[in-house]
Amino acid sequence: MLGFDEIVTSAVEKVIPSVVNISEVKLIKDAHLQVHPVPGVGSGFIIDSNGCILTNAHVVLGSSDIKVTLEDGRSFPAQLRGMDTMMDLAVIKIEAVDLPVPEMAKNNNLKIGQMAIAIGSPLGLVGGPTVTAGVVSAIDRSIQTEMTFMEGLIQTDAAINPGNSGGPLINSQGVVIGVNSAIIPFAQGIGFAIPIQPALWIAEQLREHGEIIRPWISINAVDINPKLMSYYSLPTDKGVVITNVVPGSEADKAGLQMADIIIRMKDIQINNVRDMIKVINDNHVGDSVEVEMFRGQEKITVRLVLEKTPVLTAPAVRPIPPEQPIPSPASLP
Repeated sequence: MLGFDEIVTSAVEKVIPSVVNISEVKLIKDAHLQVHPVPGVGSGFIIDSNGCILTNAHVVLGSSDIKVTLEDGRSFPAQLRGMDTMMDLAVIKIEAVDLPVPEMAKNNNLKIGQMAIAIGSPLGLVGGPTVTAGVVSAIDRSIQTEMTFMEGLIQTDAAINPGNSGGPLINSQGVVIGVNSAIIPFAQGIGFAIPIQPALWIAEQLREHGEIIRPWISINAVDINPKLMSYYSLPTDKGVVITNVVPGSEADKAGLQMADIIIRMKDIQINNVRDMIKVINDNHVGDSVEVEMFRGQEKITVRLVLEKTPVLTAPAVRPIPPEQPIPSPASLP
C-alpha cells in the first residue's frame, strides 16, 4: 500500500505540468481620480492543448494586461475569451499548442473525507506551483463572496491562499475535481472549490459564446430576520425585502418597489434570497413569473419577465451584510 507522501506526489506529478501562474495589471483610480496600475497574481490550469486556460473571474476582472507563465518557465500574453461573474469563472487563451491537459472527473460524486489536493501559485511566489493537501470537508456548500452568491461548492481544509484562486483541486488519483475559488477571511481550514463538471460546462459556453446567458431580476434584496421583523413590525417572518429596483428594468415595469416583501415566486415559497435565486435559475430569460409579496400589510401579486444577467462585479440579488445599515424605517412597512 502506498504511503501518504507517495499518493500525494504521484497525484501532483500528473497535474502540475498543466498548472499556470497568471499575473495581471489592473488600472485602479485613487481618491484623486488618478489611474494607477496595480499588479496581481492568480492561478489557472490548461483545459485544452491549444492554449485555453480556466481560472477565476476575480483573477482577471478589470485587467488591462494578462501574462501566463507555464510550469516549464515559458511566458505568453493572454487574451480574455469570456467571463462568468455569477460562478466566478473565466477562460483566457494563449497562443501555444501541444500543451498538457489534466484528467477531469467525469462526475461530481465526491465523498466527505476523501483526499483533496490544491495546486496553485499563492502570493505570487517564484519557483513554480505549490501544493497543499487535506480532505473534502463538505459538499454542496453555499457562500456569499464580494462578487456573487455561489452554490454547490466543495468545501476543503486544503489551504487555499491568496494567489491560489483558479488553480485545480485534485483527488488522490491526480484527477481534477474542482477549481479553487474562495476563502473565508480570518477562518482556519475553510476553502472552497467549484465542482469541475459545471465549471467545464461554463468554460465551454465562454469559449463558444463569450458569455453565459442566465435569467435575473434587477433588484437588490435582504433576508428577513427576527431583528428586522421586530424593529419594523413586518407582516411576515420569512421572505426577502427589496432594497433597490433598477430603474427601467422589467422589475420596475412590473411594479416592484423598494420595501416590498417577496414571499412566493411561481407558487414556491421564498424564505430567503437563496430560495429566490434557485427559482430564478430554474427558469429562462424571457420567462414570465408570478410574484406574490407584501406591500405594507396587504398581499399583492404581479407578473414580471426575467431578464438576461449582465456582466456584473456584484451579485444581481445581494443580501446586505449585517454590519451595513438597513433601509430607513420610513421606507419599510
